[in-house]
Amino acid sequence: MTHLFNEQATFVSDKKTQLEVFKEVSQKLLDLDLVTQDFEKNLIDREKNYPTGMDLEIVNPLLKNIAIPHTEPEFVKAKLIVPIKLNQPITFSNMIKPDELLEVSYLFMILNNDPEGQANLLAMIMEFLTSTSPETLTDFFTLTDTKEINQFLEHQFKINN
Repeated sequence: MTHLFNEQATFVSDKKTQLEVFKEVSQKLLDLDLVTQDFEKNLIDREKNYPTGMDLEIVNPLLKNIAIPHTEPEFVKAKLIVPIKLNQPITFSNMIKPDELLEVSYLFMILNNDPEGQANLLAMIMEFLTSTSPETLTDFFTLTDTKEINQFLEHQFKINN
């Protein structure tokens, strides 16, 4: 099985805005040679035009909201899911109702250099969120060690896929 996670591309962020998080993570991903120079700008533009915030209350009222930011394949050099735990919730627009703002506590950024594969990674993330027990997800969302986050996700995604 392809590894969908990379410990070096697993983040815990203290940033307070979407732009600050995108800048921080984009720079690190660029340093790791996982994205192109234009990745950050395209990520910001795409989030503005196609919001990715998800209200997880529909899955379980106890869960924190997430966002799944991504950009076009030409700005990416790998196929990865980049988990980003936010130490402070950040506002994202709702994917379903763009006028609605959500306080998001976790990002699953999709890096996909395969034009056909974006929906596949999104489906895998949704499968993870709906098939993992709310208690297990709640525990996961509290992890603050990138190694533990990475190991948990590798294990869970192996079970579900």
